[in-house]
Amino acid sequence: MRDTITILGLESSCDDTAAAVVRFSKGRGDILSSVVYGQTALHADFGGVVPEIAARAHVEKIDICAEEALAQADLSLGDMDAVAVTAGPGLIGGVLAGVMCAKGLSAGSGLPLIGVNHLAGHALTPRLTEGLAFPYLMLLVSGGHCQFLIAHGPDEFSRLGGTIDDAPGEAFDKTAKLLGLMQPGGPEVERAARNGDPKRFAFPRPLLDRPGCDMSFSGLKTALLRARDAVVSEKGGLTVQDRADLCAGFQAAVAGVLAEKSRRAITEYLALRPAEPVLSVAGGVAANAAVRAGLETVCETAGLRFTAPPLALCTDNAAMIAWAGIERFRMGLFDGMDLAARPRWPLDTSQPALLGSGKKGAKA
Repeated sequence: MRDTITILGLESSCDDTAAAVVRFSKGRGDILSSVVYGQTALHADFGGVVPEIAARAHVEKIDICAEEALAQADLSLGDMDAVAVTAGPGLIGGVLAGVMCAKGLSAGSGLPLIGVNHLAGHALTPRLTEGLAFPYLMLLVSGGHCQFLIAHGPDEFSRLGGTIDDAPGEAFDKTAKLLGLMQPGGPEVERAARNGDPKRFAFPRPLLDRPGCDMSFSGLKTALLRARDAVVSEKGGLTVQDRADLCAGFQAAVAGVLAEKSRRAITEYLALRPAEPVLSVAGGVAANAAVRAGLETVCETAGLRFTAPPLALCTDNAAMIAWAGIERFRMGLFDGMDLAARPRWPLDTSQPALLGSGKKGAKA
């Protein structure tokens, strides 16, 4: 097995165009460069990601990102051992832009091509940042996805449950829109909630009355809409305090659901008797202080270690794709020029597909 592996990773599954160079050496990974071009300004007027606009922006930026990532690492394409790229799941236009760029780089340089599942990129990030040993429990909680996964190996995942409709990040965005707050909604809702009373509005905790680890957040968003309309009907509008209380109540409900479902997932995970039990969380919603505090409390009670990658590696990035590529490279898993861009790509094919497709990308 090769002692040192250096890979260029590309990511373009939603609204972030990214490239990174990651090196594996002496049993650990190092991020040599990471470049991300966001598209928030392009979609600001539409209240969400517009797939056609996102795809066009990826086409314009993906090769520039790759160039910048190589330059920042002070390396050339000839110094790479392979090119890794997100091949799904995600918005198909963006995924296709990344895959075609990676194919061109592979064909022109003769480097091996490695297609990476975007969700595997998130799920394997704790191996890059913390050096976690398998098996560990992962909660992926972002704008487009929400799943509990047990990572048994670089290419082996068991899904314990996931959202059957909106992902939490998507629900935060929709809540912000309903309350007239800016996008992206997660940070805005959290900021408003700091001054709010989480007990003023009695929001539901969906699916807690059912066994298992599946989640639902669409009904919670509807409950907030009705609460908002009731306040508007009574007062003729919303005050700053009304918004703060609505945000605090909504955030508390999301955090409560995630904490209870995590408790259930931990019970299933501990049945495997892992030597070093760990719950790791990744995704943009992992930055929410209320959500994180709830998860940390659950882990402390259950006797698990809690970890979360740095925020820059929780949201979409190419370093996680390069690292997942390194994991696949070490297993001898490569792809040919027939690598397909996939809007859906479940990590655990033994489980039924999750329902729904959110604005941040297809569920898997």
